This record gives sequence, structure tokens and C-alpha cells, in this order.
Amino acid sequence: MPDSLMYQEDTFVVLEGHQPEQILTKQELLGKLMDILAEKSDKLPADLENLSGLQAQSQKLLDTYCQWQLSSGEYLQWYAVRLEK
Repeated sequence: MPDSLMYQEDTFVVLEGHQPEQILTKQELLGKLMDILAEKSDKLPADLENLSGLQAQSQKLLDTYCQWQLSSGEYLQWYAVRLEK
């Protein structure tokens, strides 16, 4: 039987444009996504437009995406990582 630890998504590697990679907790990444959504509300992916509230939109992004093209040459990628064996 697989260990449930393999399916936990508590920590993420985040890649953003020309910046070094970051290690963020789930809550930190949700906060980052909410901040970006607040700034870029006119460039939402189509399936987020019908969701109300930054919390719901950022949770949908976290659950269903791993990359978001913010603008030309500007992107955000995130991948769940496991820090413990």
C-alpha cells in the first residue's frame, strides 16, 4: 500500500521569470497567487473568470495548474515536492 506521505502537497518549488527558485509552503504559494491575481485580474485564465474571490481563484490555480503565463516572457511555475523520505 502506498504511503499517504507521497500524496501530500505541503511544499512547492516555485519558478518565476528571471528569479532563483523558491521553496514555499502551500499557504505561502496561495498568498503569492492571490497577490498576482489581484494585480493581473484582467489576464485570468478562462476557467477562473467565473469564480468569485481571490481565495477560490488561487485555490483553483494551485489545484489544477502548474504553470501560469502572466504575460509575454513572464511566467510562474510550481511543483509539489516532498522534503522527507
